Amino acid sequence: MSCQTLPIWEFEDVGDNWTKANSDKMAPIIGVPTTAGTGSETGRASVMLNEETGVKNIIFHPKFLPSIVILDPTLTIGLPPKITAATGMDALAHNLEAYCAPGYHPMADGIAIEGMRLIKKSLLKAVKNGKDLNARADLLAAASMGSTAFQKGLGAIHSLSHPVNAQYNIHHGLSNAIFMPYVLTFNKKLIEDRIVSICDYLNLDKSFESFLKWVLDLRKELNIPNKLSDVVEKSKINLNELSKMALEDPSTATNPKKMTVDDMKILYEHSISGELFK
Repeated sequence: MSCQTLPIWEFEDVGDNWTKANSDKMAPIIGVPTTAGTGSETGRASVMLNEETGVKNIIFHPKFLPSIVILDPTLTIGLPPKITAATGMDALAHNLEAYCAPGYHPMADGIAIEGMRLIKKSLLKAVKNGKDLNARADLLAAASMGSTAFQKGLGAIHSLSHPVNAQYNIHHGLSNAIFMPYVLTFNKKLIEDRIVSICDYLNLDKSFESFLKWVLDLRKELNIPNKLSDVVEKSKINLNELSKMALEDPSTATNPKKMTVDDMKILYEHSISGELFK
């Protein structure tokens, strides 16, 4: 933005808004991540909170893609356990939703599966021992892999998260972790075969229930709350407004199941009560 004359919101990722930017004056970007979650170093977009509207907007330009990326696990050693856990669950959400998104993209699927394996292998290790450089390296790789894979698409985990992050200042990875099992069970009929097909590679019993149990057990070991109402006062949750915002989120289009505003409301209700879909 240093050489731009228009407000940043003019470059929201809608239509060809990015062409409004003066690209000749944009400096090359070097990406040096200090967390292992979002994987923005592989992308051409940033997510910015518009504090006036309370909405997270995606700002896009092809030159956002870093010319050089340095993934150095020593730069993540100081990340506290809670943030290590939340960012790691963000990376898991990226890989998982990319893998489950409809559409044909075998390369994205392969990257996403390996990203999930690395998280399963190393997230708990990094949380328990932040100086474990091998575990930290695995998580940095998994974060980059997740954001590479989600070029295929995301889903309702992110659709539900973004409004909550913007309205209540809840960490994005934490909210993704909270919503994950509710969206998994909501989408079960459309994703069960795909989930079962990767259980062998993840060293899990070959069933949807086994994968779901791993997610639930992982959240528990990471001390991540089960419910949205554990992190936001129930009286402050505006279901109608959140559901509308979630439906309009760009991630909604690639959820395995076609979504309605009522579906979003039901998902929020389940995340508040703690009841998984049968």
